[in-house]
Formats: sequence, C-alpha cells, structure tokens
Amino acid sequence: MTTDAMISIRNVTKAYERGRQKVAVLHEPGLTLDVPRGDFVALMGPSGSGKTTLLNLIGGLDSPTSGEVSVGGQRIDTMSGGALAKWRSQNVGFVFQFYNLMPVLSAERNVELPLLLTNLSSAERRKRVAIALEVVGLGDRARHKPGELSGGQQQRVAIARAIVSDPSLLVCDEPTGDLDRHTADEILGLLQTLNRDHGKTIVMVTHDQLAANYARHTLHLDKGELAEQPVAA
Repeated sequence: MTTDAMISIRNVTKAYERGRQKVAVLHEPGLTLDVPRGDFVALMGPSGSGKTTLLNLIGGLDSPTSGEVSVGGQRIDTMSGGALAKWRSQNVGFVFQFYNLMPVLSAERNVELPLLLTNLSSAERRKRVAIALEVVGLGDRARHKPGELSGGQQQRVAIARAIVSDPSLLVCDEPTGDLDRHTADEILGLLQTLNRDHGKTIVMVTHDQLAANYARHTLHLDKGELAEQPVAA
C-alpha cells in the first residue's frame, strides 16, 4: 500500500452464491486499485458492473471472496464482524440515494444516531450535531422532522449524519439519484466542499455523468473489471 493511499485494493474478487450457482461480480485475476487520501472519485459503469459491490467492500459492508482491502492503513478484510462494525462507526460515513432518515425523529436526532454508539457525553453529542448541521447549511432546521423538509434538505441531513463522527472516508451510493438537477447540483457542491475544505476522501457511485464531473477523477467498471485508473491531480 502506498503511503498516500486512503484506499488500497489488491487482487480483489467477489462472488455470491445463489442456490447452487456461484455468480462472480468482481472477476479473476482480481481488481487492484489505489485511491489517494483526500481524493474524490466517481465510480461509473453499467448496471451489474460491480460498482455497488466495490463500494460495499471499501465501506466494510461486505468482504471479498479473495484479495486484500486496506483503508486508512488498516486491513479491513481480515477484521471480525464486531471489529469491522466498530471500525465503520469511527472511519466511514455512508450516504445513500434514499435518505434512510427516521421519520419520527427531528433532523438533529437523526444526525445524532451514530454518536449514540460512542462514549461521548450528551453535551458533546449536541455540539457535534450542531456543527454538522451548520456545515450542511441546515442549522435553522434542526428541530424539523423529515416530513417537514424537502428532498434536498433530507439528503443534507443524511450527509450531516454521515460526517457527525468526523470520518475520514465518505462512501456515497447514487446520492443525487432521487433529486432534481438543481437540488442535485447543490448536494454535489456540498460534497465538493467536504472534499476540498474538510479533507474528506469520497468515493461516489453514480450513473450521471454530470454528477461525475464534480469529482476529481472518474473510475469505470465494466463486467467487474476496472476499465480506467484514476490519475493524480
């Protein structure tokens, strides 16, 4: 693993079993990839190309069939389930197409959820929540429930929840797929700011070339194989 790489993947394959059939998603001889610390990479490719599978491996939501996955200098493919869950809570923020907010909770309570797994005091949790909501431009909507917010505002709450524990890595799966163009551009601009001004490494799956243009580099997957490596800025 190179010293400046946030993500280092070596010869990774992934196959799933469907009954008696084994379905390969990331194929032999395996995918190899380095993502530099502080990069913003868009991951593109046709449906079924392995984009979400790769994203899940990077975020520690899944394990490879073979090969090595290192993030922030740690081999996450060898971690136990409990260790991996703890690692995710401390190092990765997740942003999805559908915001996955708790409808009965206010924005600030939704953002606070990841911190309930920590030993932080309630005062420190409130402080971090307030900062995260200010970063995404929703400091004045802290008491609003998701049903009282627009789609774009709900995604901003989801991003605040992703960054509230100050992770070094954000993994985003079609974060603007449910938004209109104007709102999508606002969310992508926010991700750019988190990358540029707050040093977050971001890997984003998208089908939208306009969305990919906000990233520093674009990676293409085709039939489980890497078609283009990112180049240094």
